[in-house]
Amino acid sequence: MNLIRTAPEGLYCELGDFYIDPWRPVRQAVITHAHSDHAQWGSKTYYASEKCVPLLQLRLGEGLPIVAKKWGEKFRLGNVWVSFHPAGHILGSAQVRIEYKDQVWVASGDYKRTPDPSCEPFEVQPCDTFISEATFALPIYKWDRGETTAQKILKWWQDDPDHPSLLFCYALGKAQRILAELQRLTDKRVFLHGAVDTVTQVYRNAGIAMLPTRVIGPEEKTYSFKGDLILAPPSAHRSPWMKRFKEPQTAFASGWMQVRGTRRRKGYERGFVLSDHADWSELNQTIEETGARDIYLTHGRTDVLARYLEENGKNVWLFETEYTAEEEAS
Repeated sequence: MNLIRTAPEGLYCELGDFYIDPWRPVRQAVITHAHSDHAQWGSKTYYASEKCVPLLQLRLGEGLPIVAKKWGEKFRLGNVWVSFHPAGHILGSAQVRIEYKDQVWVASGDYKRTPDPSCEPFEVQPCDTFISEATFALPIYKWDRGETTAQKILKWWQDDPDHPSLLFCYALGKAQRILAELQRLTDKRVFLHGAVDTVTQVYRNAGIAMLPTRVIGPEEKTYSFKGDLILAPPSAHRSPWMKRFKEPQTAFASGWMQVRGTRRRKGYERGFVLSDHADWSELNQTIEETGARDIYLTHGRTDVLARYLEENGKNVWLFETEYTAEEEAS
């Protein structure tokens, strides 16, 4: 029996009468994490991990009807048991484990295996069927450890004390990971775009250790920012907001920076390879460690990963979803 199927609203569990990360409003939404392609406004009830709740409230509103659950806490929805387990993607990101009689399905949402001081580490959940992303499912994608990339960012920043250093990165998850990785290497203050600062405060409230920061406000109109590091979302690149910085050096932190042509096309001087998704080897390692024989793929390079898995004896199907593989560069 298939516990999960696709419906117009999202991935649907009929036995539990709930949807996982629905892209349209539903009665019961089980949410893996707070990125916009996985958490949409308008559902009647949301279920999420405790650590995810403040981020959902920030994005979707304080009055959001959320039921918070601890890691590993089993709760009943309809005829199935559901529980949340860390996915290692961003703060509060979860895998959804669904149990019915002798069947176990796990929907992983977005996930990574590389250690990250800003969120809970991924926990392998043995299962019969595993639902996986495939954002970076090409052998070219292989990540260094976060501290290695942080050392490169620190050197780039400190090697140019005469100009501002603008590092563009996704405001939810990536920016906070950079601040947490750098915190182990320096104690210098970092300036933040307002969109990054708002999310960063949620991470601080959750007890994540990061560098001291200051949001850029009107009072910095005449400040030079020489030798300072500034974190900003990609939407701020080449916007009027940048006019306050005189001759800045610019960089972008993303898994997409593994391909040099991507950096050039987007107009950044430097690229740092840092992803909150699993790389090629991590995807395959995870699928193998779950013990699942049946695999469903949701978004990304599903064609490449499906072919590889089938060649290695797995049963593979595709779920047509509205999740995006472009989240890091959006």
